[in-house]
Amino acid sequence: MGTNEDTADARTALLVREAMDRATAELPALMDLAGPARAEGRRRKARVRVAIGAGVLAVATLGAVTASLLPGSGSQGPVEVVVAAPPSPSAPPPQPLHIEPTPGESSMADLPAGERTRQENFQDRAVGVLQSLLPATVGTVQRTDLKVNFYRATKDGKAFPLIFSVRPSSEQPQPCQEVRGRVCAKATLPGGIEAHASTIPTGNGAVNETEVSFRYGTCNVRLSVLPHEASNTSSPVSPAQLLEVAKAPAFLDLVRTAQAQPMEEEQRSIPGG
Repeated sequence: MGTNEDTADARTALLVREAMDRATAELPALMDLAGPARAEGRRRKARVRVAIGAGVLAVATLGAVTASLLPGSGSQGPVEVVVAAPPSPSAPPPQPLHIEPTPGESSMADLPAGERTRQENFQDRAVGVLQSLLPATVGTVQRTDLKVNFYRATKDGKAFPLIFSVRPSSEQPQPCQEVRGRVCAKATLPGGIEAHASTIPTGNGAVNETEVSFRYGTCNVRLSVLPHEASNTSSPVSPAQLLEVAKAPAFLDLVRTAQAQPMEEEQRSIPGG
């Protein structure tokens, strides 16, 4: 007794043969031509048979694959057909925000070309990480062309200055102290690093800034989201949310990069300051 596979092969061959016969039968009969014309007619008929046969074979093969997926087909397992989707182009980072420096203040435009490119590349990477980790309440994160550590988040027309600093320093950052309305929280980051987060009243105390800070290697790290003072809107991020950002591997990778290749000048204490 033949197998299901033998039966399918025989059915496929029959379909191909019948289709080729029908197709070539519809062609006009060959005239009694001599020489090259008669040969060309035969070649034309052969080409039609081959083309029709290939098409029917493809349809029959697809039918056989489909049948093998049906219950009771005797297939040993499902046949998985994977169609690869074309890769979607990655969205370019938002354009930098131009901030005019105050008289006597330098900006990234004053840097050597190579150093400026290095800092801009880091900023673009930081924008992507911060946008993915900060809550949606901050809106769209942009880098600025003023300082490598200065960014801006915009939501519903309100701009919240954002500072992400990884600055070399020989001094440890000061732990958070709950004075003058400041509210503190802390958490342990991967590697046993202790991070401090806080809510800080600013201006007349009507609005708050939020901040997280910690020591990483030879650098003091700070991530702050400032209020939108024009509308008396406090920072849209809580200290607990900033601690979650600080714990994220992608954020710590940014910190590690900036610590290994510093982009900010070393912080030095001022005697009596």
